[in-house]
Amino acid sequence: MTTTQTAPQGAVRDQSGAAGTAAPPRARRRRSGQWAAWAFLAPVVVYLIVFYAFPLYRNIELSVRDYTVRSFVQGDAPFVGLDNYVKVFQNPTFGPAILHTGLFTVISIAFQFTFGMALAVFFHQNFRLSATLRALFLVPWLLPLIVSASTWSWMLNSDSGVVNSVLHAMGLPAVNWLTSPDWALTSVIIANIWIGIPFNLVILYSGLQNIPTELYEAAALDGANGWQKFWRVTFPLLRPVSAITLLLGLIYTLKVFDIIWIMTRGGPGMSSTTLATWSYQLGFASTLPDFSPAAAVGNVLIVIALIFGVIYIRTQRKQELA
Repeated sequence: MTTTQTAPQGAVRDQSGAAGTAAPPRARRRRSGQWAAWAFLAPVVVYLIVFYAFPLYRNIELSVRDYTVRSFVQGDAPFVGLDNYVKVFQNPTFGPAILHTGLFTVISIAFQFTFGMALAVFFHQNFRLSATLRALFLVPWLLPLIVSASTWSWMLNSDSGVVNSVLHAMGLPAVNWLTSPDWALTSVIIANIWIGIPFNLVILYSGLQNIPTELYEAAALDGANGWQKFWRVTFPLLRPVSAITLLLGLIYTLKVFDIIWIMTRGGPGMSSTTLATWSYQLGFASTLPDFSPAAAVGNVLIVIALIFGVIYIRTQRKQELA
């Protein structure tokens, strides 16, 4: 007696007649969804590798080898470990560069954030011409840095600058803004503050838009004045936006190079030299460039930015858990 065996449910036969188990439709859909997700993610991954991971690796590799112009082309630079970092830390320029970088960053961020917050609160009133004036305040941010820095160089020129002309008209002595060691760093800080205020204005103004107006109405009913509304309603609710604004401003200001180089070239002497300008001077501004120490200085800047980034992330996590 012959019995006929049937294949189990979901089984299929290939061309040779052998039975095989087909993948369930749900599993096939899941795999196709995963491939689609990787396809969308691939351009971002490639971008991060090409423009971030590889340059960072290359910069680290430069800093741990002794590169000269010849070895930079031929690729036979000897490995020296941390010698370039020791050379940088022992260089007489390192101390002033760290100090100037700190002063330039802290003072710029403090004034940019303060003026940006004040302007954001001012424009949040939505008065007539508010949108037009707000757009005009964005002009410094939209201009190329070379244009802004060149304009400030002309304004602060000791002989024909507008600023000294105004001081002369007021009966005050002229100031050597860009050529005096006492004023060079102040000059580039002023220019950087002017350029960075619109960025703070835009971010903080967008944060103010998300604060419910009912909170201000409730505060007014409780008898709160303008300052009390700001300190007890606006400022606490803007804390997350303020934190990211300060972090982005810090990272941006640490690496500012264009403004300082165009206005003072880090001088006179070392009076306005920062880590960013010093790194450029070592690597490109001399006939015998020191590529490896220049890369080491750049890595110091990266480490400083990473430290503040980690502090920001830990602070945000503590606030979320609180």
